[in-house]
This record gives sequence, C-alpha cells and structure tokens, in this order.
Amino acid sequence: MLAIEMRRYTTFRFCLDPTNEQRQALARHAGASRFAFNECLRMVKSALSQSKSDSDSHVPWTGFDLISAFNTWKKSEEAGRVVAVDAKGVAELVAGLHWRAEVCQQVFEEAAVDCSRALAAWSDSRQRKRKGKAMGFPRFKKKTRVASFRLRNKHSKGRPPAVRVGDNNRPRSITMPGIGQIGVHDDTRRLRRMLANGRARILFATVSHRAGRWWVSLNIEAAELHPALRHKVHDPTHAGGWIGIDRGLAAFVVAANAEGREVARITDAPKALARGLERQRRLARSLSRKKKGSNNRRDGVAKLARHHHRVANIRRHFLHHVSNTLVKNHDRLVIEDLYVAGMLTNRRLARAICDASWAKFARQLSYKQQWRGGELVLADRWYPSSRLCPHCGVTRSDLTLADRIFTCECGYVADRDTNAAVNLARWAQEQLFRDEPRTPKRRGRVNNARRRDGPDQHPACAGETSPDDAGTDVQPAPA
Repeated sequence: MLAIEMRRYTTFRFCLDPTNEQRQALARHAGASRFAFNECLRMVKSALSQSKSDSDSHVPWTGFDLISAFNTWKKSEEAGRVVAVDAKGVAELVAGLHWRAEVCQQVFEEAAVDCSRALAAWSDSRQRKRKGKAMGFPRFKKKTRVASFRLRNKHSKGRPPAVRVGDNNRPRSITMPGIGQIGVHDDTRRLRRMLANGRARILFATVSHRAGRWWVSLNIEAAELHPALRHKVHDPTHAGGWIGIDRGLAAFVVAANAEGREVARITDAPKALARGLERQRRLARSLSRKKKGSNNRRDGVAKLARHHHRVANIRRHFLHHVSNTLVKNHDRLVIEDLYVAGMLTNRRLARAICDASWAKFARQLSYKQQWRGGELVLADRWYPSSRLCPHCGVTRSDLTLADRIFTCECGYVADRDTNAAVNLARWAQEQLFRDEPRTPKRRGRVNNARRRDGPDQHPACAGETSPDDAGTDVQPAPA
C-alpha cells in the first residue's frame, strides 16, 4: 500500500449502540477521567500553596509532569489501601487505586493533559498571550457535567491499531482499547474506505454522553481532497472573481460579486432556537417543579437535554449545507470580521445572533476553503460595507437597522444586504491587489487557504464536517 501524505484534519462523529455492560464500562472510563483531572488539579493547588512557603518546591504544570505525578500517586498509599488475597490464600495489604486496572490507562494520561492545557490557557490569559475572554483558573469537574474521555490510537509497529472501525466483519462497529467492540447506529462505509486505502489515519477517539446517548468523535488525519474537487489556482495578478458575503438576521446570507450581481440569497434559515423556545420553556418549567434527586427530575433533565441537542443538530446541519454550497461554487470569498462577542451585549438581538451562529459559519468557510484550495479574506472590522455607495463612494451616516433599502443622492438604489456584499467584493479587488504592501490594520487579514508549508499547515480547529466534505454519511440517531 502506498503511503499518502496527510494534509488535513477532520472529525467523524457516530452514535454508539452499546450493551448494558458496555454502558457501565463507558461510564466507568468517564468517571476515571473526571477523577484523574480533579486529582491532578488538586496536586497543582497543593503544590502552589506549598510554594508560597517553600520557593524550591516543584509545581507540576506540564502534561508530562502531571502524568508522572499522577502515576506515582496512584500506586502510593495516599491513593488508598486494600486487603488482597493471593492464590495461596495469603492476605496482603496492597497500596494504590485498587480499581485502576479496570480502565484503560490512557484515560488517566489524557485527563492529565487536559488539566495542563487548562492551566496553560489560564496562564496565557493572565499574561495577555491568549485572545478572547479572560480565562479563570481551572475548577474541579462535577458529575453533573458532560461525561467524556479520550483515547489515543496507540499501537506498536506491526500490530493493529488500538482504535479500529468495522473490525471482525462487523461494519457498523468501533473497537476501542479497554472497552472492546461497540456497535454504532451510523454507516461507516466512507471512513472504512478511506482507512483501507491509506487516505486516513485515526488519531484520537473522544467518547461523550449527551442527551441520553453515547457518542464517539474520531479525530482523523486525512489526505487532501481529490484534485477534481479542488479549485483551480488563480493567476496572482488576476484581481477578479471575488464574492462578497454579508451575514444578517433577516437574510442569513447574501452573496454578490463586484459587478452587482447577486449570486446567492439564503432567507429560509431554520432559526431552531426561536422555533423551539416555547417547548424549551415548558420543559424548563416542568423541571423546576420536580424534586431534586428524584427519578422524575432525572427524566426531566434528559428531556430538556434532548431538546437542546436537537436544536444544535438543526443549526449545525443548516450551517454545513450553506457553507458547502458557497465553497463548492466560489473559490474567492470575502466576509466581514464581525465582533460577535460585542454584538451579544445588545439584549434585543443577542438571542437572534446566537441562533444565527455567525462565528461558527465563518469558521466553517475558512477550513473548507483550505481543503479545496480556495481563498477567504476577512475585511476590516470597521469597513462601512452597508453604508457605502459603490457608485459614488459616499458613506451614509444616517443609515439605521430599520432601513432595508439603500438609497444614495446619486440615484443608486439597492437592497441593503446586496449593497454590503457588493462593497465587500469591490474591497477585495481594490485593496488587496495594489502595489503597496498589505498590512492587517489597513487592509484586513487574508487567509490564503491553499496548503502552507511548515508545522502550521493545518487549520487550528477543523471542527466537525459534513458528509460531502469529510467523506462520511452520518445518519441521525434513532428515536
């Protein structure tokens, strides 16, 4: 089998169909992951408290240090002592976690790595090395949170992978270390073909419990898409072919070229949160009346979780459908660098903006264009795309959100969203291909989505993918 260079990352997500014994094993592994994370965090806090009085004390901080510290602790008497009887009937005192052999040891290691990443995020946020909202110090995990754990596809040379799909002539199944072969509800044909042809390699398997079901997400390192599915390389001197994309609430997406021709308009957004809000309120009110700790309250929590899960699935499916359509048909896209977090401070529009999920839509456009060899440009955040006249260049300062038609003194009249998309396309043609050097402050940030060299050649967060782009046909979970 020829080795194919892997150049992109993606995720396959399947709904598991475990037996009762396997459900207990999955819950045991998730509990062990939570226990290891909390114990690592406890060791860090204890070391930090001790370092205040003793400056020479070592604080485990990195993933390697936390793994070593936890492995030492789980075999010590501090972790516990039990009385064991050997084959000859002699009782002896055994120190350490007596149940550590019941779960895969990778669960402990990955939990320690997660703790180190949380500590690094907090440290970088304090030093202003991390963008976004300030991160707090990691907190202990509770049982009420989403139960999950992660396993590596670790195996020795010449031996089969630890995480396998469709093993033992059972196509709809996934084999994981420490758990065994588990059935899945979804079709795994596309993924099995990619693995068999050497076009994909499983890196991690993340198992989580959501909405009353167990799910597995397989992080895949895959080969580039077929050349027939990739865009043709443009001449660097060619400035045309840009499509401006304006994101909105009345119309989810309006796309137009620099000549003023509208190429796409999506107005039938499902708005899953708004449509399901009445049911969500009814379930929440019913849950608030149930006694804490009772079986009825547990069932009410499960019903509300299934509703939220359905809303998220509807939104995710719609975003993938729209982003796939745009990326397949256009190789040069321009979007605005919207400050979505700041827009959420508007209490009148915050719910609608969250339901539209503009940031996730922009992220999907970014990594899907990278896969297909296209280009995605982020226009300057302060560029007045909606208030600028493309004919005379006058910027209207009195335009409000209620004005859906853009009119100018020069006689130009156009739809507000279409005008914004046209201006974005013109901005790419006029600003990005001048002789002056491009700077992020003056002309926005440019993502050349074709493959880059070096360690940073992959997108930072590939995320979940659609059946067409990722090569998987994920069916909805049965009711």
